[in-house]
Amino acid sequence: MTVLSIAEILAGPKVSNWHDSKKTRDAVAAQVEKIWGKAELKNYSPERSALPFSKWLSLGYAPRKGSKALKSITIIEKKDAQGNVISRYPRTINLFYYRSVEPLKDKKSC
Repeated sequence: MTVLSIAEILAGPKVSNWHDSKKTRDAVAAQVEKIWGKAELKNYSPERSALPFSKWLSLGYAPRKGSKALKSITIIEKKDAQGNVISRYPRTINLFYYRSVEPLKDKKSC
């Protein structure tokens, strides 16, 4: 498995499931600013730099021990058999910023 560098992930194509929600982008950006400062906002991209745990794993990275997740919300739609939306509810998503992840270590057999 070829692992891309963080720089390649940040410069490359969209890797997240983010759907252009200004509200969720701004909420996560506020958390990034609180933790890493206003200057870090230029590096924040909802499509590349703040991803869920499972996406970082698929890219060959894992959150550092003790790192805290950024919180975001997505709306889940429950549909009936015909595809009509019958209910909507919020779901919290835990995102990890690129500064809080590290490459996975190779596990060698003894």
